[in-house]
Amino acid sequence: MGRAYQNKKESMAKTAGQKTRIYSRYGKEIYICAKGGVDPDGNLALRSLIARAKKDQVPAHVIERAIEKARGGGGEDYDTARYEGFGPGGTMVIVDCLTDNGNRTFTQVRQAFVKNDAKLGSPGTVGHMFEHQAVFVFDGEDDEAILELLMMADVDVADVELEDGIISVYAPVSEFNNARTVLTEAFPEIDFKVENLAFVPQTMTEITGEDVESFEKFLAALDDCDDVQNVYHNADINDEE
Repeated sequence: MGRAYQNKKESMAKTAGQKTRIYSRYGKEIYICAKGGVDPDGNLALRSLIARAKKDQVPAHVIERAIEKARGGGGEDYDTARYEGFGPGGTMVIVDCLTDNGNRTFTQVRQAFVKNDAKLGSPGTVGHMFEHQAVFVFDGEDDEAILELLMMADVDVADVELEDGIISVYAPVSEFNNARTVLTEAFPEIDFKVENLAFVPQTMTEITGEDVESFEKFLAALDDCDDVQNVYHNADINDEE
């Protein structure tokens, strides 16, 4: 499951429009998270989210505005929405959203599926083929040493993988903070390429040829939906001629 998770993360913020959408998504997520406590020192989930936002170059004023909104107790109310289905080439897809208008969000997500050779399913259609896990990806060469480090610290680890100088650590969601603490204390200079909770596919589906182009258009259509926060899939993209 490992190698494809690393190329799941799309390159971000190539245009002003994309930057605006990314800032909006982080703003919503930080606002929701900060309602559980606006102090990052006492809200580990918020602290991790802020760190991820900064890494994705979200301006400080966007982060601060979301926290202030949560501190004030007013503002918008967002609901979570999750959609599952099949993308081009028989791939499996999970789409997570935060929305203040469920009908609008469903319509936009459905159109992204319908117009791009994809099929929206009912809840649970593909979810059972993904594991909800804490994921950490960083540069490294010794996966066995990382596994031993985490196990010696009594962190429950699902898997540690090494490929092309990149180590991927997978752990139960409940172990996110423990795993991150152990890794950062052992390696103060560690630079996580990925550090989040994600749906990791159990199996991959290779797509080639025209399916690659269709799949990329499908992802772009979902990215255009302001309410979409995250897209998880099991596509192993092979775009070689």
